[in-house]
Amino acid sequence: MHLLTTAADPLAGYDRAKSVLFGSSSGTLLTQGVRGIAGGDLATLAGQVDGPVAGAIGFDGTAHLIQPEAETWSAPIQPGGSPLRSGGWWSRRVPSPAEYAAAVRQVLAELGAGAVDKVVLARTVELRSDEPVNLPGLLRPLLGHGYSFAAPLPGGRTLTGASPELLVSRRGHDVVSNPLAGSAARAGDRAEDRRRAASLTESAKDLHEHRLVVEAVADALAPYCKDLHVPVTPELTSTETMWHLSTRVTGTLRDPGTSALTLAAALHPTPAVCGTPEAEARRMIERLEPFDRGFYAGLVGWTDAAGDGEWAVAIRCAEVAEHTVRLYAGAGIVDGSDPDQELAETSAKFRTMLRALGVSDALV
Repeated sequence: MHLLTTAADPLAGYDRAKSVLFGSSSGTLLTQGVRGIAGGDLATLAGQVDGPVAGAIGFDGTAHLIQPEAETWSAPIQPGGSPLRSGGWWSRRVPSPAEYAAAVRQVLAELGAGAVDKVVLARTVELRSDEPVNLPGLLRPLLGHGYSFAAPLPGGRTLTGASPELLVSRRGHDVVSNPLAGSAARAGDRAEDRRRAASLTESAKDLHEHRLVVEAVADALAPYCKDLHVPVTPELTSTETMWHLSTRVTGTLRDPGTSALTLAAALHPTPAVCGTPEAEARRMIERLEPFDRGFYAGLVGWTDAAGDGEWAVAIRCAEVAEHTVRLYAGAGIVDGSDPDQELAETSAKFRTMLRALGVSDALV
């Protein structure tokens, strides 16, 4: 049990090089100081590292976890920060929108040949400014939205964002995973927004995509849980920018010694960020994405000394350096996907970070 305190400023004491910030409906963690760094492969670390640790793990499983000197817990933060609105930005899109749509068509052709059932294709937008990025200023409008985070990375970079998706949490014997798959952009018009939400719940393509992810999550957790509840029908959930199909999978641990980090290692990567079958999807991602995902589509969170913890999927995020902010967004490609619609979905997913930056959608 963590003692929650009320912080006048949730970023008081934050050091971008040494602190991990992670906020959820359970509370807000801020670490201070570095006793050590746990690096290497997630699968190996899960059985070797005792908490407390906090930080980020890359899509390829490479970890950069801080063993903090101290940590502070405070109550959940309410949304309300103003956008950063710094100086002018220049953007570079990798791949270009046309190249991304072409890659989606290539995936669809291979889906038709039966090589793979789902592939998540991502694209990036690099924003560059003449002024140094004010990271606390970027963080404030993200706080209180889903799983908000800032984690230091090698090379002086920071992974920051506000993810809607819980990979796994463990509190005592209780395990929760909340996969999201199947998405639609929100609309400013209320009637159109409701129509999009209803259409998502009835979409055979999105329901199929969602079921692939839920089945993979259930299969990964089953060996660790003596009972597992997997709802048959997904629920509808939303952020400020997106509608999502959501399923809350819950279970009870067989062995109380199984840590949250071990569960995260068993789950990562889910088909929500990679695809299925995993090996084939990974190969297609490596072949078709003209960039290194780094820590995008990995995970970010914490595990304490008792093995409890909370790990979110690293989406709706960016890697921040001194003068650059590199945004990431992806879409799940399954049979029935439309290249133009998948491109539009990635554009909508960029909006979480664009709004925090106070910049125009036109840049993506």
